Amino acid sequence: MLNQRGPIDTRKVLTGKDGALYNDAGVMLATVESFQAQVNVTNAKYQPLGDAQEHEAFQAYSVTLTFSQIVIEDDAFIVEFMNALKEGTMPSWNFQGLMKGRNGSEQRMNYRSCVPSGTIDLQNVTVGDILKRAWSFFVNEPPALQKLLTAD
Repeated sequence: MLNQRGPIDTRKVLTGKDGALYNDAGVMLATVESFQAQVNVTNAKYQPLGDAQEHEAFQAYSVTLTFSQIVIEDDAFIVEFMNALKEGTMPSWNFQGLMKGRNGSEQRMNYRSCVPSGTIDLQNVTVGDILKRAWSFFVNEPPALQKLLTAD
């Protein structure tokens, strides 16, 4: 078999419940059902004369953080957000994402200066569903990696 690492120890495979999102005060946002941080890399394309191949060079990147929150359990964000709308300003929040391995190792990342960006649910109602609110943030500082997961 060429891929000797393919059949990994399934005890090391993470499930979605092995993570958490914390606010700036270190309080777990227990009503957050899911969260995702993504980086979008933008490159500038160029093609020198006489070269049939296009090339790319790094130009910029952006980081977004999205999460889904259970509405009935926690109103702190929406209250601060609605007050900001009334005042014509936007709040800025800091978050810390955590994923925990079954072996006790952790991956932690800090997301600072997060401002609301894109579509944010004010009310989202579906028959027979739990009331949830989707949040979307633009992360204005580079994510800071605190710890890495290990497979040992």
